[in-house]
Amino acid sequence: MRVAIAEDGALFREGLVLLLEAAGHEVAGCFPDGDKLLAMVATEPVDVAVLDIRMPPEPDGGLVTAGRIRDLRPDVGLLLLSHYAETHYLMRILEIGTERIGYRLKERIAGVQVLDDTLARISSGEIVIEPALAKRLVQAPAGREGGALSTLSEREQDVLRLMAEGRTNNAIAGELFVSAKAVEKHIASIFTKLDLTGDPSVHHRRVLAVLAYLRARRTEA
Repeated sequence: MRVAIAEDGALFREGLVLLLEAAGHEVAGCFPDGDKLLAMVATEPVDVAVLDIRMPPEPDGGLVTAGRIRDLRPDVGLLLLSHYAETHYLMRILEIGTERIGYRLKERIAGVQVLDDTLARISSGEIVIEPALAKRLVQAPAGREGGALSTLSEREQDVLRLMAEGRTNNAIAGELFVSAKAVEKHIASIFTKLDLTGDPSVHHRRVLAVLAYLRARRTEA
């Protein structure tokens, strides 16, 4: 996989290069700001761009650059990194897109296996949300939009939290120690309770369910 990096911290930037190379990926470019990354992505093939959320040329330059990359090259995966799991960052990321995109804590991807898994999931079209943030959101009281979510059972809330982390049905089954068929039934029930049964696309309904869940909790997290 060809990966490009924009990170203004020299030590972390070089650490990412070492991790990516150890995982067998090609580092297509490594830059201290978003403008240089954007210029490269505009002219060279890249599978995933890794960006620090807070970097030059603006306070939240990574988010700005990610949005520009998505407009210019919607096929390029995006991994946004931060020291903090912030709900307002997540909502801005979801405005950029809900496919081939991820938001992870820097400390959590400082290992070959986790970084490699995150990139693979993004490259395959998934949305990957930092588990700590998803867990905090699902444990928060529901806000004004939480009426339908309050009808979910405890197990359905667990399934929706893992969906919000971008997990597949099989991964959810493994996490909850249930069968994949049971997960499918829980997801079908979630769709029904959230009134998402009309859309023919299961993937689109999953995204809508996750967005409903995040919107209901963003003010309390």
